[in-house]
Amino acid sequence: MGITLLDVKELDQEWLELILEARNIGIPFDEIRDFLKQSS
Repeated sequence: MGITLLDVKELDQEWLELILEARNIGIPFDEIRDFLKQSS
């Protein structure tokens, strides 16, 4: 079972929502970017 384009779009939407929520609670974009870099 592979990843479909729909799966990628849903995942992208989830990441977008998480990033926007982090910004809404005041986490600076630089911290979000650094976190994502460390996690990969």
